[in-house]
Amino acid sequence: MRTRQLALVSLACALFAAPAAAQVYPSKPIHIIVPLAAGGGTDLLARVIAVKLRDKFGQPVTVENRPGAAGNIGADTVFKAPPDGHTLLFTQPAPLVVNKALYGKLSYEPEQFVPIALVSLQDIMLAVNPGVPANNLQELIAHANANPGKLNFGSSGAGSAPHLAAELFGSMAGVKMVHVPYKGSAESMTATLGGQVDLTFFAFSSALRNANAGKLRAIAVGGTKRNPQLPNVPSISEVIPGYSATSWTALVAPPGTPAPVAQRLARAMSEIVRMPDVQRRLIEAGDESFDTTPVQMAAFLREESQRWGNLIKTVGITAQ
Repeated sequence: MRTRQLALVSLACALFAAPAAAQVYPSKPIHIIVPLAAGGGTDLLARVIAVKLRDKFGQPVTVENRPGAAGNIGADTVFKAPPDGHTLLFTQPAPLVVNKALYGKLSYEPEQFVPIALVSLQDIMLAVNPGVPANNLQELIAHANANPGKLNFGSSGAGSAPHLAAELFGSMAGVKMVHVPYKGSAESMTATLGGQVDLTFFAFSSALRNANAGKLRAIAVGGTKRNPQLPNVPSISEVIPGYSATSWTALVAPPGTPAPVAQRLARAMSEIVRMPDVQRRLIEAGDESFDTTPVQMAAFLREESQRWGNLIKTVGITAQ
């Protein structure tokens, strides 16, 4: 009888513990790790989110940059943090859906992170140096086919979003191009502007200024629809059905984070991304907001991981 009573007490404690976890969260400052260098679009967006979470929860929210190893250093830090929702990872796709296929073995398991929110989606623009004799996507494909292996493209490194977007394009269009990796997007941009490389798949916002100034020629965008900021530039999918390559940002928590804590964070993020000033910030950066549940986010991450993993394996991309 006593054993049964103890079991009932334990069950009751467990049932009340989950709601209690959400009620007391956050009980101390929240720490957001960004696995990229300070000053980039992802870092700036993380700081906007930090202010909004601070206002909502009444606790300090700090942002720390831990760049290196294609995001693996920052991701590993959060993966091993206490699973209480006070340490979070705000990241681009690489650590969550690319690096496992690219590196083979990691010090963390991407699929074990607890999904909180997809925050933003950014188009990728295919832009060429004005010296390339192609004014549209069909002419670019024809030029590449007429000069196999002579057209080259820059990227911010092996396995980066621009690299994968270009490899997917080459695979689906049936064209052969030469990859020229750089240490970052700024170097890749400089090389394309200077004509050292013919083309690059850029983050939309960074390419838009140079395209509008005539320093780059915008050929197409990687999303499944035209970008409202460049309505006359087609999406690649209009010529290559099924093509889609975008970048995005997401917030995740360490494995084992209690569901009530994750749900409270997810509700807060859903409210934040709908705020008018946050919407304006995203539009100005060329981004589109997400508003998904953690379940929908988990399904999205599985699809992205499978898609890019298959491409990496098929093309034979390796970390450099």
